[in-house]
Amino acid sequence: MSTASNDLTLDALRVRPVEVPLAHPLLTASGAIRTAPLVLVELQTEQGVTGASYVFAYQPAALLPLAVLLDNLGDALRGQSVMPIALDAALSARFRLLGPQGLTGMAMAAIDMAAWDALARSLGQPLVRLLGGVPTPVPAYNSVGMDGADGAARAAVESAARGFRALKIKVGYPDVATDIAAIRAVRREVGDRLALMVDYNQSLDVPEAIRRIRMLDDEALAWVEEPTRADDYDGHARIARAVRTPLCLGENWWGVADMAKSLAVHASAFGMPDVMKIGGVTGWMRAAALAHAAGMPLSSHVFPEISAHLLPVTPTRHWLEYLDLAAPVLGEPLQIVDGCFTAGNRPGSGVEFDDAAAARYCVR
Repeated sequence: MSTASNDLTLDALRVRPVEVPLAHPLLTASGAIRTAPLVLVELQTEQGVTGASYVFAYQPAALLPLAVLLDNLGDALRGQSVMPIALDAALSARFRLLGPQGLTGMAMAAIDMAAWDALARSLGQPLVRLLGGVPTPVPAYNSVGMDGADGAARAAVESAARGFRALKIKVGYPDVATDIAAIRAVRREVGDRLALMVDYNQSLDVPEAIRRIRMLDDEALAWVEEPTRADDYDGHARIARAVRTPLCLGENWWGVADMAKSLAVHASAFGMPDVMKIGGVTGWMRAAALAHAAGMPLSSHVFPEISAHLLPVTPTRHWLEYLDLAAPVLGEPLQIVDGCFTAGNRPGSGVEFDDAAAARYCVR
């Protein structure tokens, strides 16, 4: 459906909390993710255009509270313009005293992503074109859990067979020797055919991170991700100065203010915003501008469907992270071709829900 963009008015939010089983539980040094608790959002307009998005609650305990918050926001925003910048300003004002973190930030981003989807659909354009770009193949890496040396080796073989150009494994075992064993198991299977990243998931203190990463410095890693607490930017800067392997941060930047703090102290060489935590499409575009000014390569964190639209309009685009969370409830999950994901030419972000699957996994 096509309509003038400035005619779109929010009528209701359809909110569905679902808990999607993962084919392979994601084990990390900071805990295990065995299911994907997602909130599916459809922003319905008075003009008949619907925009879709989903957000990841991480923990099942947070799923229903997030859904309730979105339900409440749908009632409060009825009649509001669906223009994303106007919506962002309205939501930022509403939550000024509470802040844009946690469930609040997730809900705001869900609405922002759905609003951009609705706007793109109303204009008959894929989101990437609405943002000024064209669908472009974006190189992807496969993201897997902490499965020991044997599991890392299997993941390397499977990733190469599927055409991925890089692999990220979780580390942070009780001893660094096991971290190294997992890394070398990957190298034995695929050599240098895949770039290799590791993710500590915030599991180390600063001195231990320095000690371990120095022992990894000769392993030719593309990056080490979040070795210590995500919001300890000074600690990451200390680590970065003490080791040779570059660090990557960003999945826990709650908005561009956090990103600016990280950039100010040179906490990492690489950035990886999460479109949900950074503030939706609106927040991502602001983050891309900061990265451009700083010369920081920017990769995505999860949400591959919408990331395939955002990375082509990111001047310093780097990698698209592939982690299969929502595919079981999507009508047309992204497909990898020659190691890349490409945004489609259909209007919107490409997020469409399989209603039968959503009903099967719904938790209320």
